[in-house]
Amino acid sequence: MIKRVRCHFSGVVQGVGFRPFIYRIARLHALTGFVQNRPDGVVAEVEGTDPSIDAFLSDVRNHLPPLSDVTSLVTGEAPVQDDKEFRIIASEVDGAADLHITPDVAICSECLQELFDPTDRRYRYPFINCTNCGPRMTIINAIPYDRINTSMACFPLCPECLKEYQNPEDRRFHAEPTACPVCGPRLILLDEKGRHLDSPDPLQTAGDKLLSGAIVAIKGLGGFHLCVDAGNDKAVKRLRSRKYREEKPLAIMVKDSEYAARITHLSDAERALLESYQSPIVLLAKRKGTPVSEGIAPGMGTLGIMLPYTPIQHLLFERGFTALVMTSANQTDEPICIGNREAVTRLKDIADFFLVHNRDILVRCDDSIAMVAADEPVLLRRSRGYAPKPLMLRDTYPEILALGPQLKTTICILKDRMAFLSPHIGDLETPQARDFLHENTNLMYHIAQCHPRRVACDLHPGYYTTQVARKMEDAEEIIAVQHHHAHIVSCMAEHGITGQVIGLSMDGTGYGSDSHAWGGEFLVAHEADFTRRGHLSYYLLPGGEKSIHEPWRIAVTLLKEAFKDDWPCYARKLHIVPEERYYDLMDTIMGNRINSPLTSSLGRLFDGVAVIVGLRHTVFFEGQAAMELEAIAKKQTTLSLPFDITEEGKSLLLDFSPAIRRIVELLLAGESKESLSWTFHRCLCEAFREMAVRIREETGLNRTVLSGGCFQNRILLEGCLQELRDAGFDVFTHRLVPTNDGGISLGQAVCAGARVKAGLSSPGRGV
Repeated sequence: MIKRVRCHFSGVVQGVGFRPFIYRIARLHALTGFVQNRPDGVVAEVEGTDPSIDAFLSDVRNHLPPLSDVTSLVTGEAPVQDDKEFRIIASEVDGAADLHITPDVAICSECLQELFDPTDRRYRYPFINCTNCGPRMTIINAIPYDRINTSMACFPLCPECLKEYQNPEDRRFHAEPTACPVCGPRLILLDEKGRHLDSPDPLQTAGDKLLSGAIVAIKGLGGFHLCVDAGNDKAVKRLRSRKYREEKPLAIMVKDSEYAARITHLSDAERALLESYQSPIVLLAKRKGTPVSEGIAPGMGTLGIMLPYTPIQHLLFERGFTALVMTSANQTDEPICIGNREAVTRLKDIADFFLVHNRDILVRCDDSIAMVAADEPVLLRRSRGYAPKPLMLRDTYPEILALGPQLKTTICILKDRMAFLSPHIGDLETPQARDFLHENTNLMYHIAQCHPRRVACDLHPGYYTTQVARKMEDAEEIIAVQHHHAHIVSCMAEHGITGQVIGLSMDGTGYGSDSHAWGGEFLVAHEADFTRRGHLSYYLLPGGEKSIHEPWRIAVTLLKEAFKDDWPCYARKLHIVPEERYYDLMDTIMGNRINSPLTSSLGRLFDGVAVIVGLRHTVFFEGQAAMELEAIAKKQTTLSLPFDITEEGKSLLLDFSPAIRRIVELLLAGESKESLSWTFHRCLCEAFREMAVRIREETGLNRTVLSGGCFQNRILLEGCLQELRDAGFDVFTHRLVPTNDGGISLGQAVCAGARVKAGLSSPGRGV
């Protein structure tokens, strides 16, 4: 009995070798029919006996291509056609799109073997790739994902490449970026003015320049990197000086994970993350006496390390480098460069040379950043290798566009059960970064194939994203979502949690419902709403935003909270205030609340404690003092710090003034800052557990959700997990979406979608 079955596959099914996979399985089971790319996925019709079709469907479900992700498979009977063979037919281009564009991925082992095989026709070809690796999102400009719709359209295939491209048995069958030295892109080396340098091997010449200490801008998958020899102190200092990046850590690339293990403490889970096809930058604990420059990550306990993920990078390491700095090619707060002329113009005062090529990058995409905590991978920046693959949600939502916060911005679009998160956009402090936001918004419309009329934004009226939302003329409804609620909902969405939870939302600052700067919050939350059940006791930020860059001001206000009018005595003993004349000025500022907003921020508390123990008075980037406090922490179990929990109205107040007093006493008695840092971290974990227990006793809730930038701190995250689990809580933390503000847009979108579904949102443009 012959029958015909139509199969519709949705998800990541284009650009991943899906059609040849279906072709091979169909032929294996002697089926006829066809497979075809369509705007809404891949359609296959298979004709044969019942047992053969059942075996085909079983093999398809159990042996999918490694880069594919089938989110939906719909099957149904179709009229028998009496086909004579199974074919791959031309793509259909008309119709509603329901595709998931594949992220760019690292070079695969087969291509890497060919790259260094002298007998292979692609030997040392810097653009080698196949259906299992290489550029995807960054070269696409239309759907479906066919070569004509990518930046490879201007490179006609030579006869040999065309033969591979058309052969369903070849792993380069419809590998859209495929090319070779005869027909594909080529490298060019430019000087600092963008003039072409005649070189028989631009890559080798670029390597020579790096060995001599030059700064070379190298065009990658999603943008340019600024590159120097990581073992050359002078070159690293020149790069920092030219980029105005005084102390913020620089990412480095090493040849392989074996070398990574020589300079860092590398666990099995970290090795697996480092070697994954996403190839993120992984934060790894430093070993002492590493051969890389101390200027790479001064004061930090970790190095941000990645492995080569493009052929160009693998070829560079033939020059014998121990490590290369690979930092995003931009000025502070600007988006990464992607165009050749753009790079020469924007980097003219930074780079000495430019290693470019003639394959256009169509989508900016920074490197992703990750770490391992509690033996699980944790994403800190979701970009290359991960974006724009959608997250599958528990429920179906109306279409929502969420514009994210002000810092570490991403945007998110909800469509049905899918959440499409953009690549990392960054901080919206410059015109270029704001242009990049709009560029990404259009990109996400294209990727999600929808244009939502409901827009979610932050509650803060001064955020650029909030202002953009309010100016969108085609927005039918604008839904403002409180920052810390969005943090919690983003983690809930990632785990498919519905209903009420106890949310611990800990970060720098976010605009609160009472117009104060929140940042240490204990929420009873569900997707659509929340109650603020507790928070860190308010303290002042003397000088407002200035205190973020000069955390000695925060240390002063913490001392005043702890010691009242005696604070100057302890500030002098600890050398907190940089100049004597500031003592009376700070008293006046704090006493009269001059430009001194109230905050409950845990992030700023970390900064103030870092100053008190003697780490630094000012910072060069947000969170630097807190990161250094984590870096020096030395485990010990003999000390403890007190804290107070009181109730004021309907809020539990967590007061760390007793802990500050004890830290000062122990410091003056000779206790080390390393042991006090560890003890402070432990105090926070114990206090958070006690707050959660009290809320559980009141509400009966046993699920806790941890979110916010402070949970990038590994000691805090792992300590809270341990304390809460020991207390019997079910604990949920971020894995797939950043715990920092990079995950806010997901929370905004799901919160807004839940409000619309529940009828809680307000019609019209303003909320």
